[in-house]
Parts: sequence; structure tokens; C-alpha cells
Amino acid sequence: MQGKVLICAGSDSGGGAGIQADIKTVTALGGYAMTAITALTAQNTLGVQGVMPVPVDFIRQQMRLVLDDIGADAIKTGMLQDSPTIEAVLAELPRDVPLIADPVMVAKGGHPLLHPEAIETLKARLIPAAALVTPNLPEAELLAGHAIAGEADMERAGRTILALGTGAVLMKGGHMEGAVLVDLLVTAAGTARFEAPRIDTRHTHGTGCTLASAIATGLAQGMPLHDAVARARRYVRAAIQAAPGYGHGHGPLDHSITVDPSRIP
Repeated sequence: MQGKVLICAGSDSGGGAGIQADIKTVTALGGYAMTAITALTAQNTLGVQGVMPVPVDFIRQQMRLVLDDIGADAIKTGMLQDSPTIEAVLAELPRDVPLIADPVMVAKGGHPLLHPEAIETLKARLIPAAALVTPNLPEAELLAGHAIAGEADMERAGRTILALGTGAVLMKGGHMEGAVLVDLLVTAAGTARFEAPRIDTRHTHGTGCTLASAIATGLAQGMPLHDAVARARRYVRAAIQAAPGYGHGHGPLDHSITVDPSRIP
């Protein structure tokens, strides 16, 4: 099954994150990518230099036309910069299609991508609608309301975010120090732990977008959540290892690498 994924997110002019990374990821994993662009950004590996929002009526029109004609097996959200944008996406969200929400708040270089007023909207409206939320640690600290200094804090934050009404939380440990990178998949049934040796590189631009879109593709293809997360992590790791070395800052991954869907670590 190919799997159709509708991505609602911002565009990255540098091609390493956002809609561009999402399309490459879904395609590399055998899915079919569709988009509703929520914002245009002017950026490169050194950071975001400008943001131009897309009118909310046009965001809704993009979603509606795609869903009415082609349909979707999963929906992934990325940059939703303010409350009206979040509400616009939710207004067109089908009830029977799983939503994977990447709560994009700050760009890799530090540029804010979510208005402060929208944090509560994200918590009260978007997260309860999601089958899976994929925060990095700074995002999880904002959502959970406490600092995260270790793995126990990661799980506690995951439980707090889970209580907001989502189906599952993937706590990404990339911002934690140490030779081993640990992610935690927190669900009502328990916590699954994933670990891998940390790769020492500056070429990690778009890893969050890529991981969420890879998971969305797996779910769209009918994979169980645990297996979709496992394959997605393996794909991201391979893409980091094959990074082409472009740019003078946080460089992009190599999204064109192939991952055997049958091999789940």
C-alpha cells in the first residue's frame, strides 16, 4: 500500500526542513505526498531570515480540495504559526484520518516559528486531535511546564502531554547530552524505549520534520505505531549519516537514501 499523506506545514527555501523535507521523506518511503502550505520562509542552513504567512482561507482551500478529490491516509502538521492557522487546519481535519502533530515552535537556529499566544491553542486544540505528538525536549518543556534533565523527566513530561488528550507522545531526546540518543514512545499502555549511538555532526537540519513525516507515512501504509516509529528512526539515522555536507550552518540530510520497509530494528 502506497499511503497518502497530507502535510500541513511551512516551506523551507533551503530545502532541508518543512514541506520540502516532508515531501522527500514521504516519497523516499514509498508514500504519496500532498501539501497545504501554511507559511513561506526565507532561510538557509544559517537560519530563518523571514516568514510570510499564508491566509487561513487559502490554507483551508488547499486542504479541502486535496481531501475531497484524493483523500488522505494520514495527516502531518508542522509549522502552524498562530492560533488562526491552527484553527483553520482543525476545521478541515477529517475525523477518521490519524493526525501526526510535530509541534514546531522554534527553528534550529533559534528563530521563533510559533506565536507565544498560540501555545495554549496548540495544547487545548491541536494536541487532543492528534494520534501522535512528536516534541523535541525544548518543545516538551513548554508543553509540560517543567524542565527536562534526564530520562525520568522525559517520561514524566510525556505523561503530562499525553494527559492533554493525544493518543501517544514521542519524546525525542536529541537535545539531551550523552553518547547514546534515547527517544521514548509514551502511550496509555506504557512506554517504549528506543536508543542508538549519537552521530557527531552539525548536519541535522530538518530531523524533526523528517521523523514526523516518516512516521506519518508508516501509519498511512498501515503499519502499527511502534513499527512506524522504529522505521522512521532508522530512516532519519541513515539520512543523517549520508548528509551531503551542504551549507555553512546546520546542513540538510540526504533524504534520497533507501530503507527496506521490512527491516524494523
